[in-house]
Amino acid sequence: MAGRLLRGRAHLGSGLPPTEASELARRFAALGDPVRLRLLNLLATSSDGAVCACDLVEPVGKSQSTVSHHLKILRESGLVTSERHGTNIWYAAVPAALESLRHALAPAS
Repeated sequence: MAGRLLRGRAHLGSGLPPTEASELARRFAALGDPVRLRLLNLLATSSDGAVCACDLVEPVGKSQSTVSHHLKILRESGLVTSERHGTNIWYAAVPAALESLRHALAPAS
């Protein structure tokens, strides 16, 4: 691998536009906390599509207020959406936002 790094000049693409880089940085920063990463994983892999915030407390082992705080950060970053049903708030991962993170790190085709 090191030999490959030393041979010739790199062929770089145009990279990310500044506005896209800012949006992606905000999303990656939101995932910098293990609790938020676990919450997003639970939401993204839920077979029901949406999960009540009340059902996320036990799996992450945090208080309701802590879970709500982390879900708010995920929502503000655009990684999840929320919808109120009575007294409960249901959250779902945003597939396009997750795909944008994957695409940003994928090798050019």
